[in-house]
Amino acid sequence: MAANLRYDDVAVGTEIGPERYPIQRLTLVKYCGASGDFNVIHWNERIARAAGLPNVISHGMLTMAEAARLVTDWVGDPGAVLEYGVRFAKPVVVPDDDTGVEVLVTGRVAEKLPDNQVAVDLTATCEDVEVLAKARAVVRLT
Repeated sequence: MAANLRYDDVAVGTEIGPERYPIQRLTLVKYCGASGDFNVIHWNERIARAAGLPNVISHGMLTMAEAARLVTDWVGDPGAVLEYGVRFAKPVVVPDDDTGVEVLVTGRVAEKLPDNQVAVDLTATCEDVEVLAKARAVVRLT
């Protein structure tokens, strides 16, 4: 699949999103199975609290993937992503079984680079707390 977005149609400062990605405890259990990461802090409240956490937390890689989804949906082709990196700033706490939380992701084109590439800076927050820092993707457009 080729990127659907044209380099010439994008400017520095172009806003992407916002998108809200819900995360519930069920999401975490499913991600445990998909990723093979069954660390109990992601599904057992008693163990998470004993480890000093406020409650069960989302997998960092799940949060990272949701932020990347904003970019891949915008570009139209996951294969257009050339680079992607983040720093984990704060955990996403999932306080109960039913309600869950939302991760809010926004992006902004930070640079236009050679060879039809653009750098996109991402912001991911949960309950007004930044959960990813220095999140950036570089994508190649048509």
